[in-house]
Amino acid sequence: MEMRLRLPVGIDSFEKLRKGNYYYVDKTALIEQALEKGSEVTLFTRPRRFGKSLNMSMLKSFFEIGTDPTLFTGLHISQNTELCEKYMGKFPVISITLKNVEGTSFESASASMKDIIGTSARQFNFLADSPYLNNEDIAAYKTLISADADGNFTISDTALERGLLRLSSLLAKHYRKQVIILIDEYDVPLDKAFQNGYYDQMVSLLRNLFGNTLKGNSDLYFAVLTGCLRISKESIFTGLNNFNVLSITDVHFDEHFGFTDIEVKNMLDYYGFASHYEQIKSWYNGYQFGNVSVYCPWDVIKYCYALCADSNAQPQDYWSNTSSNNIVKRFINKATIQTKDEIERLICGETISKEIHPELTYNEIDNTIDNLWSVLFTTGYLTHKGPVNGDKLNLAIPNLEIKKLFTKQIKEWFNESTRHDSSKLNCFCEAFPNGDTRKIETLFNEYLWNTISIRDTSAKSKKENFYHGMLLGLLSYKENWLIKSNTESGEGYSDILIEIPESLTGIVIEIKYSDNDNLDISCQNAILQIEEKQYTSKLTADGMGSIIKYGIACFKKHCKVMKA
Repeated sequence: MEMRLRLPVGIDSFEKLRKGNYYYVDKTALIEQALEKGSEVTLFTRPRRFGKSLNMSMLKSFFEIGTDPTLFTGLHISQNTELCEKYMGKFPVISITLKNVEGTSFESASASMKDIIGTSARQFNFLADSPYLNNEDIAAYKTLISADADGNFTISDTALERGLLRLSSLLAKHYRKQVIILIDEYDVPLDKAFQNGYYDQMVSLLRNLFGNTLKGNSDLYFAVLTGCLRISKESIFTGLNNFNVLSITDVHFDEHFGFTDIEVKNMLDYYGFASHYEQIKSWYNGYQFGNVSVYCPWDVIKYCYALCADSNAQPQDYWSNTSSNNIVKRFINKATIQTKDEIERLICGETISKEIHPELTYNEIDNTIDNLWSVLFTTGYLTHKGPVNGDKLNLAIPNLEIKKLFTKQIKEWFNESTRHDSSKLNCFCEAFPNGDTRKIETLFNEYLWNTISIRDTSAKSKKENFYHGMLLGLLSYKENWLIKSNTESGEGYSDILIEIPESLTGIVIEIKYSDNDNLDISCQNAILQIEEKQYTSKLTADGMGSIIKYGIACFKKHCKVMKA
């Protein structure tokens, strides 16, 4: 039996993928479009894990002098023989990634940048002996690669800012060819700088580095940059008249980042997972790039990998676990009453209309909640469902994975915020053994209004689960109470059973969601269910001398509490 191709989990090297017997979703049409429709300098902004780095590696493998043409055998681009003959393997290529540029200080981040430039220059060590370079050129090259005894590159700050320009000039002289420059994850250093307090210094460094390299560089054939955010207000790209930004709303290049529906179907058919199509679609599809609906490639590959090991594997949140989700937490922490209502609507599957600001600086992100909406959109936590009045977008949660992420973050935020007020939380818990329905009702209503509802509108039972989970989380504050959820008792499963050993008090709670806002009747039905199903049996068997029964009914952000 023929061996299946391996799934490329975490593989962002095109050459490794093609030579290593990995499955490849053909994105080589990007090469055609880059040559036919691309500008001299193009910036692609896409969320993380949507294939930016692999596409950049593909471009390098195609254009780089000395490339292996067999890497592209059988792929779309190989059908365009004229283009391949003219461009494949014909250019010197400088390819760097800034994804690892970080540090707690500007000095450490700058050293990281020097390491990237120096390491890139060392890949062209033949320049040190090039017959096409004069002594001054060779000296300039050696400056780029010089290091101290500890291996730290000794390039000066000024030389660093001109490093890519100088390297492109030397390569152009050696090959007598213009140079292609690829810069992956250009905005990562700005993000790290913002987090660590040296933002203005990093802006200045990148402005000079990119300006020197991309503006008026006669040795540049074209350049491609990728990132998550479009950061141009800082004037990083000042004066670049040859500069074109292609974001997730642009129709050009829209299907080259992320997997299309047909690409996912083909992959599932190949691995024998076609029966999981609807499941994968609901979990990982829903991103709108230009005119195309796409899946997150990382998620699809990871889930297929899980299915290879276990055919019963369930979808998981793979995407958000790959990096910090602080942006969501910051957003929730800043949420007003109106914003909380909008988040609830999003979680329930609705869309909201927002004006998106694509050119935010990192310094502006936290200025207003509106800016955070923009960041959530550009980084992939939200997608769009079409324009409104030309200036606004209808935003939506793309799929179940991101919905689960928001739900998780909201729960964590609520737990953190409630536990800050231990006295109120203790008062709420103590109201249950004290039989104080008014206190329970007042405080639970207050908690409901202060949190964000994550109830699911698809089924009544799921709505009840939201309130059940919230109440369970609040009651868990009492560490010396034995709290059981959905426990078999009598003739069914009670929502919540509580045993208080020190007083031998047992509490049974049944929760109902009232679709018609008739909370009194729903409370009565809850108590009736406790009686009919004999939910107190477990408490009695465990020796609880005093048992209290509560029916709690909820409707949106209102609740009613009754005691039997």
